[in-house]
Amino acid sequence: QVHVVESGGGLVQAGGSLRLSCAASGSGFSINAMGWYRQAPGKQRELVADITSGGSTNYADSVKGRSTISRDNAKNTVALLVNSLKPEDTAVYYCNARLKFRGTMRISDYWGQGTQVTVSS
Repeated sequence: QVHVVESGGGLVQAGGSLRLSCAASGSGFSINAMGWYRQAPGKQRELVADITSGGSTNYADSVKGRSTISRDNAKNTVALLVNSLKPEDTAVYYCNARLKFRGTMRISDYWGQGTQVTVSS
């Protein structure tokens, strides 16, 4: 019923930029927050950035100052722009949508399939 779809991953050179986009589709919900996580092989999944429906943002220390997360609540979308990419940014990036469903007070997390970001040196 709910689908979370990422786009924008790929291979980029160090120092370049990448824009990741995510859309949550379906019905009967409102956005509590959306964000991006990443996971490198052998590593824990970590938060990159997220943004609440009210516009409050959080960034991982590793991307602060070179990343911007933005949202369009009406379209249930979120985008992440990362500048000055580094090889250590290489990971699978997952979009997270934290949703509140109509008529409930429960918060449910939905995840995209992940998109590979590879930064070459």
